[in-house]
Amino acid sequence: MRQAFEFLQQGGWPMIPLALCSLAAVTVIIERAFALRRARVIQSDVAEAVEDYRGESSAEAAIRTCSTCRGAYARIIEELIKVRHMGHVHIVETVHATGRREVGRLESGLIVLEIVAGISPLIGLLGTVLGMVTVFDAINLEGMGDPQVLSGGISKALITTVAGLCVAIPALGFHSYFSKHVESLAVEMQEMATGFTHKVLATQEQ
Repeated sequence: MRQAFEFLQQGGWPMIPLALCSLAAVTVIIERAFALRRARVIQSDVAEAVEDYRGESSAEAAIRTCSTCRGAYARIIEELIKVRHMGHVHIVETVHATGRREVGRLESGLIVLEIVAGISPLIGLLGTVLGMVTVFDAINLEGMGDPQVLSGGISKALITTVAGLCVAIPALGFHSYFSKHVESLAVEMQEMATGFTHKVLATQEQ
């Protein structure tokens, strides 16, 4: 613990925004890992309600199930059932609009990971440049002196670059993973909602 604290001290003030970036990234990663679980986005109760849907006789029960679950897929299905008496075009537009809104909710927070992945290396580079300026100022004042002192100063200057990359790389990796996961969930929900739309329209025509 003491060595870690000394390591952070050597990096200087740029380590403070890097620590904040790290905290923000970890918070988003934990929150999104929980929120983007498939069982939370596409609940089995909603899937069963869709499977058991038989028209007006089961419409209210399906809406109650969706209201209870409140996942992304549940909200899409709930809106679809509520506009079931509208025309085909209106139903499709409602599904698409609700789907876009829910995908936007699933992507919430990912912009934070993207920002952290982008600025952390820059903050690290800034810290390194400032450290190198300090080292060369010391050389101008005192000459080359002891090479070990010079190498030690350069080593300290590079600490922020290392720290910046350590923050940025995981943030970028999780951003890519979550983005692909959201895309996969969106495609799955679209396919399921499209199938249910056809089912609703078929029951309305009967």
